[in-house]
Amino acid sequence: MFEKDPFGHAIHDYVKGSPTPDIIVRSELCEDDSMEVELLFRDFEEMPELEQIALKRCSGKILDVGAGAGCHAKWLKQQGLEVSLIELSKGAVEYHITQELNSRCIDFFDLKGEQYDTLLFLMNGIGIGGELKNLEPTLRQAYELTTPKGKVLCDSSDLRYLYEDDEGGYWVNLNAEYYGEYDFQMQYKETQGDWFKWLYVDFHTLSDCAEKVGFSVELLYDKDYHYLVELTKK
Repeated sequence: MFEKDPFGHAIHDYVKGSPTPDIIVRSELCEDDSMEVELLFRDFEEMPELEQIALKRCSGKILDVGAGAGCHAKWLKQQGLEVSLIELSKGAVEYHITQELNSRCIDFFDLKGEQYDTLLFLMNGIGIGGELKNLEPTLRQAYELTTPKGKVLCDSSDLRYLYEDDEGGYWVNLNAEYYGEYDFQMQYKETQGDWFKWLYVDFHTLSDCAEKVGFSVELLYDKDYHYLVELTKK
C-alpha cells in the first residue's frame, strides 16, 4: 500500500495509534539522521519561531507546497484562510482529504494556469529543484503562480558551517561545486523511498537569483545559519 512512500506510511501509522519509530533520513555526504513522526503533527505553539512568523504573514489564497502531514495548512484553515495543499506523498494526501483539506498529489513544476496570493515553502521547501542550476526555474515557476501583489514565503539553510575547520577555513572548495546540493533517501520501517536531490541555498545566492527573476527580497528571520525570506513581485 505504501510502496516507496515512507511519509505516507508513517502518517497513517500515527493516525491509527500504531507504534511509530523515527523516519530515517540517509545522505551520501553525512551520517544518517532521523525524524520523529510526531513532529509532522505539531501544533502552532510547538512550531519553531521561523514557521510561526511565516504563517502569520500568509494572506489571501494560499498554496502550501510540500505540505507534509498538513500541520501548517490546518492552522491556516483554523484562522479562516483559504489554503490548498500539494504533496507528492499519496499517503499524505489521503490523510489530508480525511481532514477536509483541499489537497492534490501533484508536482509543483506541473502546475499551470493557477495563481495564488501566497506560496508557502517551509522546511527548506524552496530546495525542491535539487540543484543550484534549478533554483532559477523554481523561482520562475513561483513567480508565474503568484498574483501581481502576491508573495512567496520560503526558508533555507546555509550549510557552509558543516565544512568549516577549527581555524575558520574550509576543508572543501566551496567554489568548485555548490556545497548545498545533497542526495537523500528516506525510510520508515520497511518502506524505503527513492533517492532524491535537495538544495540548501545561502541567503545571498537565493536573493541574487530571486532579484534576477523579478522579485524583491525581504529577510524576515536569520539565526544559526537558517533564514526566512518573503519574495514579492517588483
